[in-house]
Amino acid sequence: MSDVASGGADINRIILESSCDALGLALLVCGRDDTILFASPSILQFFPVPARLLTPGTRLRDFLGAVYDTGVRPGTLPENSRRRANREDWIAEHMALHWRERYESVERAGRTRWVSLRKRRLSSGIGILSVTDVSEQKKRDEQLQTDLERVELTEEILDAQPNPICVKDRNLNYIAVNKAFCTIHELSQEAILGRSAWDLVDAELAERFEQSDRSVLETGKPHSEAEHIVRADGSDLWVVTRKYRIGMPGRHFVVTCMNDVTDIAAWYHGTGDNTGSSGLQILDYSIFAPAQNFYDPFRALNVQQLVEAGSMIETLPARGLRVLLATGDRGAEERLVARLRGSGLDACAVRNSNELQAFALAAERSGVKLDILVLDGAFRDVERVLAGWHASPVLKISDGIDAGNLLAEIFRVCAERPQPRSSLSQADWGISFEGDVAPGTHAPEIEVLVAEDNQINQFVFAQILEGLGVSHRIAANGREAVELWHELQPALVLMDISMPVMNGFDAAVAIRDAEKGTGRRTPIIAVTAQALDIDLRQCEASGMDDHIMKPVSPDMIEAVLRKYMPAGNMRAAG
Repeated sequence: MSDVASGGADINRIILESSCDALGLALLVCGRDDTILFASPSILQFFPVPARLLTPGTRLRDFLGAVYDTGVRPGTLPENSRRRANREDWIAEHMALHWRERYESVERAGRTRWVSLRKRRLSSGIGILSVTDVSEQKKRDEQLQTDLERVELTEEILDAQPNPICVKDRNLNYIAVNKAFCTIHELSQEAILGRSAWDLVDAELAERFEQSDRSVLETGKPHSEAEHIVRADGSDLWVVTRKYRIGMPGRHFVVTCMNDVTDIAAWYHGTGDNTGSSGLQILDYSIFAPAQNFYDPFRALNVQQLVEAGSMIETLPARGLRVLLATGDRGAEERLVARLRGSGLDACAVRNSNELQAFALAAERSGVKLDILVLDGAFRDVERVLAGWHASPVLKISDGIDAGNLLAEIFRVCAERPQPRSSLSQADWGISFEGDVAPGTHAPEIEVLVAEDNQINQFVFAQILEGLGVSHRIAANGREAVELWHELQPALVLMDISMPVMNGFDAAVAIRDAEKGTGRRTPIIAVTAQALDIDLRQCEASGMDDHIMKPVSPDMIEAVLRKYMPAGNMRAAG
């Protein structure tokens, strides 16, 4: 019987050792009395202990002590570290881990080696430890993290460049574009990436672009050309476009950089002519090849009709007029303010008398002069406002007024009663209402403040919140979000982490600093397109309470509202 048992045990041992070699792992099996029942020879590849300590019957404590003495053990600190693990404490800690029902960890074993430890304690009391070398996987993970950070940094650098930049692959599809490039097309990055010039510009121009791109890809010779572009808003852009080839053989890319020379280019063609005018000027526009015209005439159709009719738009300095719209209709506010801004006017809106009073006080203190107050006829206390407003001309409008007619009326009123202009720039419109409201008057609260710079995402948020019956306001950047938070005191903030002027992290910090000593805390939910660990840690460090991922959905938003805005605290929208 003993011979049969011995032969069976040898077969089991051979099978276990062969399995360990095939799987690339080391195996250690212990009994209920913490003695070694089986140890694969590959254990010595991870822990260079004397081979006699792997024989069956050896105490697990002795094996762990020998591992500690080698200095090559999981969790070992670098040699230059001042902190040293106590031998008995280390052994006791790992003895306790061996008695856990299930334990897994990835730990450092030496300076450059990482091992994966998996421990199981069976119901019979037998403990199993498997050890796998994961150094290469760890290196790949670290390299991937480094690559992701490098890509993110590269994107930030590209977006920070004032000149439009794009990158195309060998198929001449866009694989990277910066914000300046998106601006001239008035498209988002998502709408451009993966497409070609044939999808964005006229066929004749797309063919010309493709010819120069192919030439750069095949020859590696840079291409340079002066071009005239009409932006989506109708303004002219004079650029010198340069194209370069980058990358390795077989993986070449074309980088296009459009250097803006609108304000500084001077072309004399060696004539030496001096016109006597001050400053630099373009004397020969013919050297600029026609590029794409992104201006949509239908977007400004009403204004164009007024110009052709000989209205005062031709003679009035429309750009820069400061217009304040007072209306309680959010639909009219969004429609008219966007239209006025698109026509070159500096426009903003207030929704009630308290906001109007606060704006007037803040404008007076800041030295900002209004050109006109546009007053909705359905505005509450309209007669009192008409009687008491003296800061600028007042234009009373009816419900549903056409934006083009409103522009004509604004120009007519401003022409009839010209106002002295302030020397302040457009940036001075960023008036903060913090502390400017008289005691006892407060701007009405809203339920959700959304901070989002992408217009498509703004529309999505607005549709979802309106569908849920939740009152809301949208801020286009972090600084505006902080100002609206001071003004409106919302019950919840949905904060995009990547925005211009001030990002979501800095905006959250500013809100948390302002809350100190007030006894209140507004829930701030980060909205991010990527859930990298570094983003989540930064969200927590900046004071955010939670995060959601783009693209957002009604179910996602409703879950956030239920979690952070109890039903008893929510008001009806509108």
